[in-house]
Amino acid sequence: MSEEEPTEGRRVGLHPLVVIFGVIFGLWLFITLIIPKSKNTPAQGTGSPPNAQVALHNIVSTDLIPMFEATGIVADINAITLLVPPATTDSQVVALLQYLQKARLDNSLETIMPPTTPEDKLGELAIADIYIFSDEKYGGTESAKALSRGAHAPGEFYPSSIPYEVAMEHVRGHYAIDLYNKNVPERASLGFGEDATGVYSKRYQRVF
Repeated sequence: MSEEEPTEGRRVGLHPLVVIFGVIFGLWLFITLIIPKSKNTPAQGTGSPPNAQVALHNIVSTDLIPMFEATGIVADINAITLLVPPATTDSQVVALLQYLQKARLDNSLETIMPPTTPEDKLGELAIADIYIFSDEKYGGTESAKALSRGAHAPGEFYPSSIPYEVAMEHVRGHYAIDLYNKNVPERASLGFGEDATGVYSKRYQRVF
């Protein structure tokens, strides 16, 4: 039996409308399935610290510097506690951090802060942790001592002291200086955070 030859005027293959609808359907699938999926896929890269806002380095505040006083110094851990008024805003805390940084760069920080490293070859504040509080109850040396012990220190060893997690949440600002670290001689933040342990307070935000 011989194969039937196409007759004149008879279409061979798919109808053009079928092809057009097929292309439209394929584009619809691409738009509705593939593109939204790519938009919802998390970008690869370093994440922000747990329980912390996305770090915005070099935050600048034009607010007024709040009144502050040094309420304590713990010489053996190079720590200073500062107390600001309870109504101090985060923007004012940033302004204070900027003020401390400028004073350090101008070599005048030693005139407004008590020394933490007396007679050190790099200066009297070569290594310092400056903690800013706005609650007088937590603005003393006990909070600084609790923070210096770290998040994983056994709490039963210090039953009368302020717990680490409580002290951490009351820190309004933190300015750390280490002139022996040439790569990162200083850092500052709203709230408190430890990159080494990955522990951050709820209000933590890197300033510089």
